[in-house]
Amino acid sequence: MISSVKPTPSSFSATSTGARRSIPTKLQFSPLHITRSCHNQSFINSNVSHQKPLHISSAENLSSFKREVRVEAYEADRSRPLDINIELPDEQSAQKLKIGIYFATWWALNVVFNIYNKKVLNAFPYPWLTSTLSLACGSLMMLVSWATRIAEAPKTDLDFWKTLFPVAVAHTIGHVAATVSMSKVAVSFTHIIKSGEPAFSVLVSRFFLGETFPLPVYLSLLPIIGGCALAAVTELNFNMIGFMGAMISNLAFVFRNIFSKKGMKGKSVSGMNYYACLSMMSLLILTPFAIAVEGPKMWAAGWENAVSQQIGPNFVWWVVAQSVFYHLYNQVSYMSLDQISPLTFSIGNTMKRISVIVASIIIFHTPVQPVNALGAAIAILGTFLYSQAKM
Repeated sequence: MISSVKPTPSSFSATSTGARRSIPTKLQFSPLHITRSCHNQSFINSNVSHQKPLHISSAENLSSFKREVRVEAYEADRSRPLDINIELPDEQSAQKLKIGIYFATWWALNVVFNIYNKKVLNAFPYPWLTSTLSLACGSLMMLVSWATRIAEAPKTDLDFWKTLFPVAVAHTIGHVAATVSMSKVAVSFTHIIKSGEPAFSVLVSRFFLGETFPLPVYLSLLPIIGGCALAAVTELNFNMIGFMGAMISNLAFVFRNIFSKKGMKGKSVSGMNYYACLSMMSLLILTPFAIAVEGPKMWAAGWENAVSQQIGPNFVWWVVAQSVFYHLYNQVSYMSLDQISPLTFSIGNTMKRISVIVASIIIFHTPVQPVNALGAAIAILGTFLYSQAKM
């Protein structure tokens, strides 16, 4: 309905001499339909739409009832827009770039760590001390960062450290077992066996926690188990201690993840600080066991032998590098968990193993049979299918 504009009779008057009085500005609006009139033909031709707001172009110089009051309409969408040039960044593209940087850094640091770790273990076959140095270096780096305010120290309480303790125990076992494995077998073989971690995750969750999974998840375990078995039986330099070390590492890291999920719900500690606290507690747990298993006398003899070889000062650099890069790659992986979903992290972890296997084979000239490579490919494919099935 269009509101028509009608001047009230009291608003207009004329004297006997025809003199005109001034027109007051008060107007009365009534919700009447506009009717056709011969005196207002020009008004009818103005093509007024009932969907458009009205605009009074002039309310002045009205002299009589027959005086034309012209009403025009304007297009609302043709009104002049605000000239505000604000460019908003594409948040989705920025997030993808950030995740890509996390993944690239994570993979690169992991590859470098595995290379230097294997070089150290070839010259200094003491995995318990090597594992201890890795945790000690990371703990020292984070303490310095907190002391110098480079990183903000976490606010923790006694309950935090209680819930962290079982996580640290599992982390310590998994870390030492993986290092023992790499001291006995090729890096590529250790990571092929460690690609079977999803199988342990499903089995532990099923039989210890009572969780059930859809059929595709169970089916995805077949290529994982089959591929790892094929790679193991065709490994040229197979070693039982190296194989069992990788398997124990898988089991320990599965329990670490379970304890971490259960104990850290609602905790407001960042991924970087969480791993720093984990490293410190693991260091306290590991140090007495490392001394008991290997001991200072063995370390001193082994260190002297390693330094006296042709590698000389390079050995010291290798020890420092493997310790620093171990902490950095784990820190980045925990930081990435703050930005991505567990599924994306799982896929990234699978791709990380591929990069480590390929890089170690190239750098260390590891002999690989075609059937061994096929087993590795099947196991890694199964890990990828597992990630998709879990979604």
